[in-house]
Amino acid sequence: MGFWGLTAIGFSNIVGSGWLFAALYAAQTAGPASLLSWIGAGLLCALVALVMIELGASRPEGGGTVRWPLHAGGPLVGTLVGWSVLLSVGGTAAEISAIMQYAAHYLPDLYNGRTLSASGVALAAGLSVVLTALNWFAVRMFARLNNLVSVFKIVVPVVTVAALIASGWHSGRLTDHGGFAPYGYAACLSALAGGGIVYSVNGFQAPLDFSGETRNPRRTLPAAVLTGIGLAVLMYVALQVAFLFTVPESLLGGGWHGVSFESPFGQLALILNLHWLSSLLYADAVLSPGGSAYVGVALDARHTYALAKNGTIPRYFMKVDARSGVPRRALAVNLAVIVLFLLPIGGWQQIVSVMGDMYLLIYAASAVAAAVFRADPGTVTAGWVPGLRWLAPLSFVVASEFVYWSGWEALRLALPMVLVGLLLFLLMRRPGAV
Repeated sequence: MGFWGLTAIGFSNIVGSGWLFAALYAAQTAGPASLLSWIGAGLLCALVALVMIELGASRPEGGGTVRWPLHAGGPLVGTLVGWSVLLSVGGTAAEISAIMQYAAHYLPDLYNGRTLSASGVALAAGLSVVLTALNWFAVRMFARLNNLVSVFKIVVPVVTVAALIASGWHSGRLTDHGGFAPYGYAACLSALAGGGIVYSVNGFQAPLDFSGETRNPRRTLPAAVLTGIGLAVLMYVALQVAFLFTVPESLLGGGWHGVSFESPFGQLALILNLHWLSSLLYADAVLSPGGSAYVGVALDARHTYALAKNGTIPRYFMKVDARSGVPRRALAVNLAVIVLFLLPIGGWQQIVSVMGDMYLLIYAASAVAAAVFRADPGTVTAGWVPGLRWLAPLSFVVASEFVYWSGWEALRLALPMVLVGLLLFLLMRRPGAV
């Protein structure tokens, strides 16, 4: 694979349901200063990506995200990070929640303004079961569906930006309604997790899985990963600009905090009389997140299988069905995790706020692992990424600061869920555990 092929994989994997919602929630949290949040998230992911590229080149192994902290920090750290990786299945719950929130345009009882209603959760759980069942029996379908979804991920956001900007431009949005940073610049950091920005930019790791099939990987892989991040952030910034400058003045009487949509771009298009765009967005809001969720269920099962193979979770979950080649026990446990996120949390913003903190913790653990391996005289680094001596500590500090500034609302849910990994560690360390 060459540069552009890898770049396309990275870009497509980054762009998920985040583009449908993050512009609204980032604006609510930080106002126009949310533009800085997108740039900050891009820089963070670029730092972490470079660290992961060097880790992957120096210690290539399946389930590296789990294995590197295990080797660097021992079984306890490895189990906590591995448990966080397992909980990242919640990203699929976010995609399903996105479908429900946009579907509420036609079925209002699904969403109550902040979280999914009981009927919304029931329908979302039913969709999760359907997606799991499809992967249970039809493993060959997901690659074809992913190709179709990837086209929509690129075309529809670009059309949305162009149509919104062409519909009308309200000047002065960077200075009116409280100024550029109406809630302070600290809100830019809070928007990273709470606004769904970190969740939206996550996914840059995908090209690393193809390092074995890459021409001149030492040069091509870092460039492709960084270009994929850059293109995705550029698209997200364009969407944020389009949202900030096209929201009608009548909706800003209470400032950016007061702007509220259940399906942001779909409803904004209706307000601006772009009915064709609204129809396109509501259709894409089912197809793109649905396709991403379907593919996510398949990939997450493989990650859970890898965790069991690495001994982070019981090896019971690494059994693969002989006829289909599908790790069905892993699929079953992932379904339970998806429903776990849907039941108490429900709304897209609430789920991705928790997911953002988990991703940041995984990023920080990878940075520590890179620093430990570099300091170990028995470890030879590949040297693909220069400057690892300062890149690893810097990415750790930035990721940790973003966790700190994400706010207690997200941390009060994320930290207890991560700390359940401590119980898993004790369970796995008991005599006779498998």
